[in-house]
Amino acid sequence: MTADALAGALADDGRRRIFAVIVLGSASATQVAERAGLPARTVLTGIRRLTDAGLVTGPDGALVADEVSLRSAARDRRPADDAEPDADPVLRTFLRDGVLVGLPAQLSRRRVLLTHIADRSFEPGTRYPERAVDEALKPWCAGGGSDHATLRRHLIDERLLTREHGIYQRA
Repeated sequence: MTADALAGALADDGRRRIFAVIVLGSASATQVAERAGLPARTVLTGIRRLTDAGLVTGPDGALVADEVSLRSAARDRRPADDAEPDADPVLRTFLRDGVLVGLPAQLSRRRVLLTHIADRSFEPGTRYPERAVDEALKPWCAGGGSDHATLRRHLIDERLLTREHGIYQRA
């Protein structure tokens, strides 16, 4: 877990309350809901997010704070290298190991992500038949965050690709 992932997991007030209650000894979702004063659905979603982030573990069904992950995040203080594409928070959020995990709803973030994909998938000036475009986009969609046809449509809508008579070109 990185410090950024830690901050993201605890950015929500409800998740901070859930985490605090777990740290103070609540070991079940029911106890967490009672002590945090939050609805069960909110608690279950928060626990899942905290678990996915590596902050909470549930050995034998009992919830506990993962101290090893917290210490690791505290030690990992390397500054982000802006020259690396993975330093962009949008790319870190929506790409995992080069695979799309979702599309941002916010247009400016979607544009950042689509530009990254277009830059790495297509050479400017090269003409591509639709099948080649689909094959270039399918690896990005292997995680189920989107499908290649939707991704192709977004690239055209954002004018990162042009299409004429079934032939695509990087703009």
